[in-house]
Amino acid sequence: MIFGPRPEIKTRSELAAMAEAGAIVCQMLDAVSQAVEVGISTAELDAIAERTCRQAGAKPNFKGYYGFPATICTSINDEIVHGIPTSQRFLADGDVLSVDCGCSIAGTRGRRWHGDSARTFLVGNVRPEVRQLSDITREAMWAGIAALAGARDVGVVGAAVEDVVACNPINGAPLDIVTEYVGHGIGTAMHQVPDVPNYRVAGRQPKIKDGMALCVEPMLTLGQAENRTLDDEWTVVTTDGSPAAHWEHAVAIIDGTVRVLTAADGGAAELAKRGITIAELA
Repeated sequence: MIFGPRPEIKTRSELAAMAEAGAIVCQMLDAVSQAVEVGISTAELDAIAERTCRQAGAKPNFKGYYGFPATICTSINDEIVHGIPTSQRFLADGDVLSVDCGCSIAGTRGRRWHGDSARTFLVGNVRPEVRQLSDITREAMWAGIAALAGARDVGVVGAAVEDVVACNPINGAPLDIVTEYVGHGIGTAMHQVPDVPNYRVAGRQPKIKDGMALCVEPMLTLGQAENRTLDDEWTVVTTDGSPAAHWEHAVAIIDGTVRVLTAADGGAAELAKRGITIAELA
């Protein structure tokens, strides 16, 4: 859990700077997407993401974060999150790959503004239930984002995620929600208060205020969500070996509605399907 005093409230110009960082994160993930194929190493994907980041004038914010050695996290199959790219790990036909990615750009007064996003990629001929796993996780993320529009507190995100999971069983059984890793505030640091759980939480939750920026990032598993961390002290895997998926976007709260800072269109297309008009930054 992430603790701290009060959420960081940003001005429109500061949120616009965060949108610049978010656009670069989107470019990084687009570049990775174009390169994903059977036989490529996760280290090659990491190099592509870092090159895209630095060519855009940004810095990778994962690299060196508490000692993490790479620009992106590459989590394959039963790896839920924080997988470390390596030149010895190659993508295989049927793999499901989650890539978590971030960067920061320079702001005023020595501050840096951060972006953070994750996508799940399907490699080659993936089992139908694994494809469904990724699709439902993505839908849960968008449902959580949409719930923030007009919301009073962050608890709406977890409720929306749970509703999507409950309504979309696979082979008669619901997916499981990873509870140890949650969304978070973002701004002049990559991880800030408040926590944004992906499950229903009883009791009072942090209030939503204009100027906040939050990361919504459900992680779902095809089997049990019970997990453990490998000896590398980073990679988190499902205990039962079941595959996992992870989707994430950074979202700004503006005038009581939302704008997705890490989507090329601000989230307009996906949120329009849910009856929501995105906020303008100008």
